Amino acid sequence: MKDSIDFGSMHIPTLFRKLLIPTVLGMVFSAIFIITDGIFVGKGIGSDALAAVNITAPLFLINTGVALMFGIGASVVASIHLSHGKPKVARINVTQAIIVSSLLLIAYAVAILCNVEQVARLLGSSERLLPLAVEYMHWFVPFLVFSALLSSGMFFVRLDGSPNYAMTCNIIPALINIFLDWLFIYVFRWGMFGAALATSLGYIVGALMILVYLMQRQHVIRLERIKLSLKSLRLTVRNVGYMMRLGLSTFLCEAAIATMMFVGNYVFIRYLGEDGVAAFSIACYFFPIIFMVYNAIAQSAQPILSYNYGASQADRVRSAFRLALWTAVTCGVVVFIITELFTEGIVGLFVDRGCAAYDIALHGLPLFAAGFVCFGINIVSIGYFQSVERDRPAMAVTLLRGFILVLLCFWLMPIMMGVPGIWLAVPAAETLTLIFVLTIYCRGKRKEKLENYLLRKPKIKRHGKIR
Repeated sequence: MKDSIDFGSMHIPTLFRKLLIPTVLGMVFSAIFIITDGIFVGKGIGSDALAAVNITAPLFLINTGVALMFGIGASVVASIHLSHGKPKVARINVTQAIIVSSLLLIAYAVAILCNVEQVARLLGSSERLLPLAVEYMHWFVPFLVFSALLSSGMFFVRLDGSPNYAMTCNIIPALINIFLDWLFIYVFRWGMFGAALATSLGYIVGALMILVYLMQRQHVIRLERIKLSLKSLRLTVRNVGYMMRLGLSTFLCEAAIATMMFVGNYVFIRYLGEDGVAAFSIACYFFPIIFMVYNAIAQSAQPILSYNYGASQADRVRSAFRLALWTAVTCGVVVFIITELFTEGIVGLFVDRGCAAYDIALHGLPLFAAGFVCFGINIVSIGYFQSVERDRPAMAVTLLRGFILVLLCFWLMPIMMGVPGIWLAVPAAETLTLIFVLTIYCRGKRKEKLENYLLRKPKIKRHGKIR
């Protein structure tokens, strides 16, 4: 399963490519996982069902955010321990992350299941969409912990030097989901129950693949027995707290998408009714896919950045970051062009031409795609800050783009521009965030130049003699 990867000495572009290609391919199949659900639900059940799934999407995104928070937090800490020659400590960190995150998410699922209708209404469901949303949640929420284990496990498998196996863990669940969606929705006619069950079974298979890998003793990164003494529990709390702090920005990135969907659902249903929510749901299926690609770039760079940061190899850190940035910009431009050229085909995948939601999405999706390049730079920048233990700027950028500015733009843009302003709210928030990120970079460069100047400047002794 190993893929001959050396984070400390391999040529950076070669190393990045070895990680990026399988990671992006894995994310593409995860995207297919999401798109397939949307297509089968929209075409096989109806636009109301598509809107109902979009209503429940924030629950899934919060779940994924917790998984990614523990995944990247534990991965950064474990990478640094590996660079210091402490593999057992790295394994303990990974095990602690898996156990604690699983317990938290089981409690999260139980809390939702005890209040399903109230949660659906809180997320913005109308009475018309409520039965569909509740049915979907009943069969999807109990299996959220498997989805989380699959998401966080990817970090640990890639850190162990097996990005191709991590890719396989995405591909197989996606293929299972596609087949089961067709079987349950079109053949068995199980409706929302079938859509939820197909997705859940796919995640269960992926999670089991991760567990099988992490239980094999020949791997450096694997599950380690955790002691239950009071001292060990105190250390676990300390370690988990630090991992959560490092990964908090990633959780907030997912929570930001959840916030975007949550607020967007309210705004769209206010201005355009249920058809507006159905149209917005197409963009919401599209947006996490773009996020997955950018996340793949950030995740591919993360072990390189963290390992070399721990080994004090600043040049390799800078080289990996530049490569990740240019990759994100290129992907953003390509996806924007594709969206502009093939809007009709993209919208037609989800809803038929006769639906009112079709025309709304047709006019709105190109506007929504305007922020993809800025979005990519922001996500890669957050990943960089996390990888080098700069949690404060990572947190500042995440809060700004995901909560403060997006809420402000969703409030102001429709007032200023009407319906087009709703679609432009997210691109406007991402553009303003990019200005803030560039300010951080410029300040960092000035500080670095000043420090280098002070180090080179000759020191003067008394009587004017150079020391």
